[in-house]
Amino acid sequence: MTVLTVLLLWAAYLVREVLLLLYISGLLAIGFSPIVRLIERQRLLPVGGKRFPRWSAILVLYVFIIGVFVGIGMMIFPPLIDQAQELWAQKEQMFEQGQRFLRERGLLHGEEITLEQAVERAPKAASGSDAFATVFGALRGVLGGIVGFLTILIVTFYLLVDSGGLRQTLLRMFPPAERARVDGVVRAITIKVSAWLGGQLFLAGVIGFTSVIGLWLMGIPYFYVLAMISAVGELIPVVGPLLAAVPAIAVAGTVSYQKVVMVIIFFLVQQQFENHVLVPKVMSRQVGVSAVTVIVALMIGAKLLGILGALLAVPTAAILQVLFMEVMEMREKRVT
Repeated sequence: MTVLTVLLLWAAYLVREVLLLLYISGLLAIGFSPIVRLIERQRLLPVGGKRFPRWSAILVLYVFIIGVFVGIGMMIFPPLIDQAQELWAQKEQMFEQGQRFLRERGLLHGEEITLEQAVERAPKAASGSDAFATVFGALRGVLGGIVGFLTILIVTFYLLVDSGGLRQTLLRMFPPAERARVDGVVRAITIKVSAWLGGQLFLAGVIGFTSVIGLWLMGIPYFYVLAMISAVGELIPVVGPLLAAVPAIAVAGTVSYQKVVMVIIFFLVQQQFENHVLVPKVMSRQVGVSAVTVIVALMIGAKLLGILGALLAVPTAAILQVLFMEVMEMREKRVT
């Protein structure tokens, strides 16, 4: 048994990426299952129509989610392209303004140079082979991410379709007297993971709304588009909010340097409030996990798996909490 355990652990380590994809798909399937059941209860026709088959209910959910992201992309990218063209046209003027700003504050000395001269004096790029390897590695990472995302969607679809059979198979692994208790644990996990997904969407809405108000008050162009980018970035832990702030800072640069400073301060304050107050409170209320547990889980998840670990930290902590409480309850019953 010891040798078999070592072999199984070694095999699990070799296929750890596959297991991680399956775990993410399982979380999404658990979180989406209440929504799929709600769609299943609807009728295809108002009177006397059949109810949605499960596979079609899942497709309706997928089409809605993809439609939302496509709609957001159609609203975001055209204004960003226009703004990027304006920034490119003003690059010389902005570079001169930046030099003047630094000289007035004694942060820059020496002769004034043009943007072309700054580019010429910049450190040379890596050799051709190194550049090719860097580009190839980046492309491979992007393609790997796309393939992984599509794999998660497909696996989640089939897990949702076969959820009833998988649930019955899981229950058959336990004695008949324990199946009701195990089914209760499964239901509790489903509720918590679904609440986690709802909490993520709520956080994105709060960040988007506060960004609309803040950027509008500061007089930043395209504030509604930039706020939508902030809302989407909120769904990506750690780096998402930072990346979402970059377009807003760039757009503010077309107005004035004072606006850039104001936007940077706004996003810093917003993220500090979100990280230390909003996320612990919302997840504690939605998922039923204490604020301390949320903060610790986020730190551990980020340390172990980076961005992905931070994303999976809260639902994993919720699942472990359900299992821990069940074990403690069983122990108390045995003692009494």
